[in-house]
This record gives sequence, structure tokens and C-alpha cells, in this order.
Amino acid sequence: MQPLLDDGDLVLFQGDSITDAGRDYLNPNHLGYGYSLMASAWFQALYPEKQVRFLNRGISGNRAIDLAERWQEDCLDLRPTWISLLIGINDTWRRYDQNDPTSLEAYETTYRSLLQKSIVDLGARLILCEPFVLSVPADRDLWRVDLDPKIAVVRKLAREYGAILVPFDGLFAQASTRRPPEFWAEDGVHPSEAGHALMAQSWLRAIQAIV
Repeated sequence: MQPLLDDGDLVLFQGDSITDAGRDYLNPNHLGYGYSLMASAWFQALYPEKQVRFLNRGISGNRAIDLAERWQEDCLDLRPTWISLLIGINDTWRRYDQNDPTSLEAYETTYRSLLQKSIVDLGARLILCEPFVLSVPADRDLWRVDLDPKIAVVRKLAREYGAILVPFDGLFAQASTRRPPEFWAEDGVHPSEAGHALMAQSWLRAIQAIV
């Protein structure tokens, strides 16, 4: 099986703190220390003959609307051929910690606009990643009423735009039957090293880089 990425491709990881993962903003080529780094490193180790570049422009705390405000500079101007997008958990989180909700309609409209601009301006291929939350601490389960419909939006848009879907939420639900949720993400949101590695494996599987 050959991966979908090919010579000359530029892959852009976009999202919030999960994608950011401590990257150095002063170094435009720094990939952080999370799944983006792990996925790109493993891809290059598995396929050293392929000339594929990877960039990370995730920023901690971002919601979909924040991505929209910087999409020109941090996406379109970079001319990626592939865009990997993980966004949505902060759209849910701010409802519960700051009483600042993002409606489902606003989330879908903003998300769709990002995809539409990327298709029209770049003809980019899309990799859409499910936002996720694990059941730790206990109040995270209450977030499901807000997050689950947003996950459904990502799945719907993946179908509509012919995008690759990376099922992170289902992945962590399955993984949490093997080890407790806090093993994968202590606060239910930010993955541990093992959690990031699990995400990287799922991402590589989605682009057919590993079986």
C-alpha cells in the first residue's frame, strides 16, 4: 500500500493547543512535540524517498473563529497541498468555563468557510480530524451535549468535501477500554505522550501510510 502523500506535497497541520503542542513560534518549521511531529517523523522514516514537507500552525486556545481570522496568513499564503484540521474542543470548552458558547450553526458555517476557501484558492486535499474529549474529570461527560453535534458536523463536512476523516473521538473511546482515560489525556483534552502517539498512528493509517 502506497501513502496518499507524494513527492512535492506540503502538509499543513492546523488547530488549537493539541496541534500546537508546544511548538516554537519563532521557528516556522518547528512542529511542536505532539502528534504532528510524531506523524511527520514516522512518515519520513517509513518513506525517506518521498519529498514531503510538513508545517504546523496550531495555536493554543483557538476556536474555529480564530482560525478564520488567520486563515489567509497561516494557511492560504503557505500554499499547502494537504490541510490537516483539528478544531472544536475550545468551541465547546468556552461554553463551560467562560459562558461563551459557539453555536452549532456558527461552528459549521465557520468550518465550512475554511474548507471552501482552501478548495477554491488552493485545490488542497483535506484531512479532517474529529475533536474529542475523554471522561476525565467527571464533568467532561457533561460536555457531550455540546461536542457530539460538532463532531457530527466534522463527519458531515468530510463526506461533503470528499475529505479524509481521522476518527480521534472514537479512537480515544476505544483506547479508554484498555487503559483509564487519564492515561491518554490527564485533563480529558490534552493528550499524554501515549495519547499523541495514538493520534499519530491513526493519522498515518488514515493517509494509508501504515496498515
